[in-house]
Amino acid sequence: MPNLELSHAAGCCPIVLKRGLLGDSNSWRKHLSGTILIVTDRTVAGHYLQRLVQTTAEFAPAELVLPAGEQAKTLDNWHAILEKLVAIGAQRDATVVALGGGVIGDLAGFAAASYMRGITVVQAPTTLLAQVDAAIGGKTGFNLEAGKNLVGAFHQPGAVMVDVETLATLDERDYLAGLAEVVKYGAIRDASFIDWLESSIQPLLQRRADVLEIAVTRSVQHKIAVVEADERESGQRALLNFGHTFGHAIETATDYARYRHGEAVAIGMHLAAHLSARLGMIAAEDAQRLTRLLGSLGLPTNPPRDVEAKELLAHMRLDKKNRGGRIRLILLDALGAASIRDDIEPNLLMELLES
Repeated sequence: MPNLELSHAAGCCPIVLKRGLLGDSNSWRKHLSGTILIVTDRTVAGHYLQRLVQTTAEFAPAELVLPAGEQAKTLDNWHAILEKLVAIGAQRDATVVALGGGVIGDLAGFAAASYMRGITVVQAPTTLLAQVDAAIGGKTGFNLEAGKNLVGAFHQPGAVMVDVETLATLDERDYLAGLAEVVKYGAIRDASFIDWLESSIQPLLQRRADVLEIAVTRSVQHKIAVVEADERESGQRALLNFGHTFGHAIETATDYARYRHGEAVAIGMHLAAHLSARLGMIAAEDAQRLTRLLGSLGLPTNPPRDVEAKELLAHMRLDKKNRGGRIRLILLDALGAASIRDDIEPNLLMELLES
């Protein structure tokens, strides 16, 4: 696999893609220092915590196991990580290892960003969504009752350690949800990737490791390119939020309990693509093609019928990407190209959500 790294304002972040990486002590040794705290959740702990503890045994890592799921991304669990760091005597040279999906990565990353004004975090993503998106780029934080990711910081990891073998034990629904973020890169940046995904549906659903390595590598390459061009999301990095304004509103309206993040994003991408078609930005057939691909990968595309459009719109108004009170949306100029729009009238959004 290619050696990947993300250059950022403070240096560079190596992204190591290798099968069996969780058991490779030589690869880990070069990215760890000081006191080590491995933060994970109950689900991941049962599969991989002891393997990583053994791999990093020379550092005598401490462990913290948190509840699993989006509902765990709270102030209390962020605080629990900080208290654990204090309890083990962690100093400025300490390293937090985030072993898990996007929730653990966001919480542990924000704890590392805020402890002693910033210590190293190494991301060890075990879900597809985290491997292709959440673990890369330095976004960290947690949710408030009013909305998703409203508290956080940019804090680039010291390294991202990606082992696609962890996807073999991933819950089916979580795995499929991760495919939504893979599709996103094709939708906004790479029409040929859409072609490849359409031709690779069966091996992707079968979780073939060789095909997964291709999907993850191509996704990571796109994530690197966007983040390097706009690390702090002042402009083009917002394109990575294609489908997310709708998706975050759906997650918030359903208390983060009904949909996986990727499922909500899939619905959001469907809505954004069809809004693009209504505006004449893309052909209706292109919007339908994206919807078909999402459906073929086992992802939902229909918004919840028991949530009123006005409630979704209210949540969209609080999205952190908004500026000057205007809802910012990522829409498609073509399959493989996207742009940021903040000029969509609320009544048009209401019509879309009610249709």
